[in-house]
Amino acid sequence: MTTVPPPLQQVDRTYVRFKNRKLSYFAGCDYFRLASHPEVLKAVQQGVVNYGLNVSASRLTTGNHEVYGRLEKALAQFFAAESALLASNGYAPTLMVGQACTGQYSHALIDERAHGCLVDAAKLLDCPVIKFKHRNPEDLGRIFQRLGKIKPIVMTDGMFSHDGSIAPVKDYLQFIPAEGVLLIDDAHAAGVLGKMGRGTPEFAGVSRKQIIQTTTLSKAFGVYGGAVLGPVSLKETIIDKSRLFVGNTPLPLPLAHAATVSVKLLKTDKTLRQRLNANTEYLKTKVRDAGYDIVNTPSPVVPIIPQNALAAGRLKSNLLKAGIHPPFIKYPGGPESGYFRFVVSSEHTERQLNNLIDVLASSLCQR
Repeated sequence: MTTVPPPLQQVDRTYVRFKNRKLSYFAGCDYFRLASHPEVLKAVQQGVVNYGLNVSASRLTTGNHEVYGRLEKALAQFFAAESALLASNGYAPTLMVGQACTGQYSHALIDERAHGCLVDAAKLLDCPVIKFKHRNPEDLGRIFQRLGKIKPIVMTDGMFSHDGSIAPVKDYLQFIPAEGVLLIDDAHAAGVLGKMGRGTPEFAGVSRKQIIQTTTLSKAFGVYGGAVLGPVSLKETIIDKSRLFVGNTPLPLPLAHAATVSVKLLKTDKTLRQRLNANTEYLKTKVRDAGYDIVNTPSPVVPIIPQNALAAGRLKSNLLKAGIHPPFIKYPGGPESGYFRFVVSSEHTERQLNNLIDVLASSLCQR
């Protein structure tokens, strides 16, 4: 039976309190630590004072508010998308797309390790769902060849959270006909990948013409909520047909206000991505030099898969001795027996990074 891990208490931007100890924290998905950025926290406080907590109604009744419009405009500009439509959490955007696009496509082709939100969205499309091999454009091409003329929706994560690998979306688009689309759940790449932080499409250097991009606001942006980024026609269809949008109270106004500030920070403060990229490259290079096989991507996710339970226990113990929280998890997409998912942030110090590198190197030598 799955159990919830012991609670963590944040001490500051890179430390947590765990079992009454202050430990360095290399986990989670707050890649820029914007969840504790002073300007973002101030925006939450301002939002509570100025707007209250909740509109207490659907946006299609009396729950629409200018704060939502401002955030949607900021997101569309940030991602260079035609439009943005908010969702109340990061899991919901793909479901909204699925509800809105029911019956529009002949087939849904989905990566076999796609996030659950894509798997659930595929079930809403009212068409055959076919899995293709993980990050494998050749297998996707074979499926297209076998099916012949179709109107597909291809579904994939942009950056896969379990190991930081990136979908080869440029290769996928070569197979998708003009009437088809590529739906990218970009929860982990949004804000992180690409020169401007626009996620997987920008990183791959592809046009947005056939792409629907969904994201959360709870990871790189450090707040809460989600969004669908795509053509205005899709936004209109979701508003018209998605029960999840129509019958749902939107995210709390203070969080929407804070997310707008967060988007602005990621747009204007170039040093955030520069520090994240530098920390990521430094840690991954040193960990590879120590003998670990690490995925060669700019993702801040560094997965370490122990050989067995004994090795896992030894690394946990060594991390705790060095004052580092051991981020051992069991999560869909990763090994069933569990693994260590270390995550770099823009705010980790060189001293913290070197401490982690030393522990990983010494633990490998103990095998």
